[in-house]
Amino acid sequence: MNTAFRAVLSPCTGVCTLDDAGLCQGCLRTTSEIARWSQMNDDERLRLMESVLPARERARAPLVEQLRESVRLQRALHPLGAVPRAPGWNQEELVDLLPPGPLAEAAVLAGLVPRDTGTQVLLTRRTDGLRHHGGQVSFPGGRIESTDVDVVAAALRESREEIALQASQVTPLGFLDPFTTISGFRVVPVVALVDPAFVPVPEPNEVADVFEVPLDYLLAPDNLRRVEVDYRGRRRAVLEYAWPGQRIWGATAAILFNLRQRLEQFA
Repeated sequence: MNTAFRAVLSPCTGVCTLDDAGLCQGCLRTTSEIARWSQMNDDERLRLMESVLPARERARAPLVEQLRESVRLQRALHPLGAVPRAPGWNQEELVDLLPPGPLAEAAVLAGLVPRDTGTQVLLTRRTDGLRHHGGQVSFPGGRIESTDVDVVAAALRESREEIALQASQVTPLGFLDPFTTISGFRVVPVVALVDPAFVPVPEPNEVADVFEVPLDYLLAPDNLRRVEVDYRGRRRAVLEYAWPGQRIWGATAAILFNLRQRLEQFA
């Protein structure tokens, strides 16, 4: 008997039907890998067993199952059927700084991308010169239009327009608490799972860059700091993360802080 074969047993399960991708539904090998098994050396077999096949298994699982924080998020988020109607959780801090009149309604997409290295948060850097928050790091999103069916639809539309993220690549999970911006918006963050196969295409008139930051980094208290800024003659504290090459601060940092708070509260 071949000693190499005894060293690494075949992953065959007896289910020998090919799926649409040409993989065996039982062992996830290609027909070529099955045919070559007896000719492979130990290193080839181990790489297939320990790296290639587990990666295929993860890719086959529903995206939500690939998100390590899915159970915690289910407890922490406002459910999709209950859009939060409360004022922004920070609105009392801004009552004397907001523009006159009612706040404009807006939605952003807080996209979570499952990677082998851990969950990543999808962020953009807005193009310099925009009327609101030019040059700042933000989530895809914007004003809710009358043509939008609901908050989720607005976040998805804005994400498609800004970075070419298609609705088929997004699984909405729930909502964070609304947040009030100094520019006069009441923002509802939609937390959603984003397909890791998504390739962003920034709209250059709105988005200068698209990047990812590890969720673990953003949830670590030591990585978030408060800085004081002058605004209309008043000192106020804003939140800020120092990520290499990017300054994540203001509304975006505050929304991420709210995510951390809710995850801690409903752990």
